[in-house]
Amino acid sequence: MTSDPTEPIGAAFTPEGQELLAQLSPDQAATKKLATDLTLTLRKAGHSAELVAAVVHQLELRFKARGKFGPFAERMMLTQAGLEQATRLSVAARHAGRMRDAGVRHVADLGCGLGADAMAMAALGIDVTAVEADEVTAAAATVNTAPFPNVTVVHGLAEEVDISAADAVWMDPARRESTTSGTKRRWDPEAFSPPLSFVEQLADHGLPMGVKLGPGIPHESIPDTAEAQWVEHNGSVVEATLWFNAARRAQVRRAALVIKDDQVAELTSSAAHPDQDPDALALGDDVPVLPHDSDLTNPATYATYLHEPAGAVIRAGLVADLAEQLDATGLDPHIAYLTGTTPSTTPLATSYRIDMVMPYKIKALRAWVRNNRIGQLTIKKRGLDVTPEELRKILLGKGHGDGTATLILTRIGKQRVVFGCGITPGSAV
Repeated sequence: MTSDPTEPIGAAFTPEGQELLAQLSPDQAATKKLATDLTLTLRKAGHSAELVAAVVHQLELRFKARGKFGPFAERMMLTQAGLEQATRLSVAARHAGRMRDAGVRHVADLGCGLGADAMAMAALGIDVTAVEADEVTAAAATVNTAPFPNVTVVHGLAEEVDISAADAVWMDPARRESTTSGTKRRWDPEAFSPPLSFVEQLADHGLPMGVKLGPGIPHESIPDTAEAQWVEHNGSVVEATLWFNAARRAQVRRAALVIKDDQVAELTSSAAHPDQDPDALALGDDVPVLPHDSDLTNPATYATYLHEPAGAVIRAGLVADLAEQLDATGLDPHIAYLTGTTPSTTPLATSYRIDMVMPYKIKALRAWVRNNRIGQLTIKKRGLDVTPEELRKILLGKGHGDGTATLILTRIGKQRVVFGCGITPGSAV
């Protein structure tokens, strides 16, 4: 990745910068106001404007980084682009575990970024040669991996560095570029640095290999020789990882790994990815779908629960597999909602108790919200051109009470339907 040359960071690497960072906490820059106050305090103490800008910027990034790196963020050197692309440590630990299980002893980490994956692999006793093309990011990775003597950071291009000593490759191609307004995501796999074609060339050498890509990678870009694993972490689909050779599981073509707090679940398939839109549902002939000529606004038409598959399950094209696991019925062949008699016990799906079903008509919905004295409303939708935030304002107005509910809006055939779930009517005034 390319760091932003205007990003204040250089002075934070100096001895004075490191000493000042050691004395301060990210909490002191947790908000814009706190960061401004700290800037004024440090300037009054006699520190240069360049040093103060770099140190305060590092503290702001460290505060943001806690969600990815936990307590490690307190001592890390960071860049904005590097933080946006960096692997969460809990996910990096799984990458490292896959390499260890493949018998890997020395990994070439190409495009190491800030060093999260290098640290995770080194923690398992794997030697790492971490290569980073951007000079500033390589310097940050050197600081971040300093506690691990089995990591060597090299500033250079992945395509040019000698990796002959390694017996495996991990790669995280740069998928963002810095602009005057921040960072911009690259979507074309051949615009990555290094490009996906380089990844495939390396895989042909037969080494165990893992490649971290964005979760939106086109399915047609995934090589037939790879296992593709979509990873979701606490509600966000964070990556699609391609595994090759000994790092690939023999009978797995597609997988959805979902991590939610201390729960972990995975769904796999040995079949190739169905040719579908990422938001579509390919149920297949063996999974039942509700008949569209039934009374779709009668709650008795449905089972007790509505299941919303995890995003990684949808991205991996595994909704049909999930339906079979949950013994669930599809609402519509092209909508990723299911209905079943029991709630999901894994993070592969979120289950909502169905309390109400009605046609999607705003006037009727406003009356329903008012009559049930609903004041807190969560709105989810799939298959309808609706903006949940705007609809919530329309339905709640100035608020009607202390009741709560989740409304799930969807399309079944040509009918637009609303499910009311987890309804707790408000108390009478």
